[in-house]
Amino acid sequence: MSASPLLSTPAIGLPLLRRGKVRDVFEAGDDQLLIVATDRISAFDHVLGSGIPDKGRILTQLSAFWFGRLGEVTPHHVLSTDVADFPAATRSAAADLAGRSMLVRRTRPLPVECVARGYLEGSGWKDYQATGTLCGHHLPAGLRQCDQLPAPLFTPATKAESGHDENITEAQAAAVLGPDVFSQVKALTLALYTAGAAHAAARGILVADTKFEFGLVDQNGTARVILIDEVLTPDSSRFWPADQYAPGGPQPSFDKQFVREYLERIAWNKQPPVPSLPDDVVARTRDKYLDAFRRLTGADLA
Repeated sequence: MSASPLLSTPAIGLPLLRRGKVRDVFEAGDDQLLIVATDRISAFDHVLGSGIPDKGRILTQLSAFWFGRLGEVTPHHVLSTDVADFPAATRSAAADLAGRSMLVRRTRPLPVECVARGYLEGSGWKDYQATGTLCGHHLPAGLRQCDQLPAPLFTPATKAESGHDENITEAQAAAVLGPDVFSQVKALTLALYTAGAAHAAARGILVADTKFEFGLVDQNGTARVILIDEVLTPDSSRFWPADQYAPGGPQPSFDKQFVREYLERIAWNKQPPVPSLPDDVVARTRDKYLDAFRRLTGADLA
């Protein structure tokens, strides 16, 4: 276990392009980017004052596992996770970058989150309770919270720079992306979810829902859709232990469950200043992320 969480990427000799809630993205030249996953954790749309040790390493190495495993479904943006392949300017920061960084191909990210849902929870459950539908999909009456859906659904959302992403219909997504790109990302999202969920189920984990991101690259004069960002991690997905699955209410999970419960317990108003987390919440959250990683990959964290 890391001695302390990495909350900000130290100077690595490359210009910073942008800083997200978890990842710092750097210009790496020649149409390449270096993505560094920190140990920051967000909840209720705010980055908290505490980090989760090794979280960035878990997210990076789990995504790398999935990029490799799902490479037959779709091409992706990863060029290398080996610091020896990173730009020479980063050599002095190799110890900080090892295990939590990816050298990737630069793309034009699509402005739509591509969400696949296999179970009825979260905003989908709220939508169903209010309307009997889920992002425009009509569902059978009488479904319970966390019931498995008759078939996985593609439920796109807008990307928000801050605040919540907003669910949109397939027609709205097609209007944003164009019909050709929309049909590609819908098919890829469902294929990736199906393949990932099957592997996870064999490892004792139910993937309730997950989001994928795609970008465009130019190839032989045409724009090609490829998979980017992170894949099937506890940050981008709802993972449930299969042996504890009991529809009709909330499920135990492998994500930020302990963090959210603590913040609700202290009645934080979800506005700055952001709180820090007690040691036991940090430790239990790290254990959940690490448990998911080990189950899914069959390996220990490098």
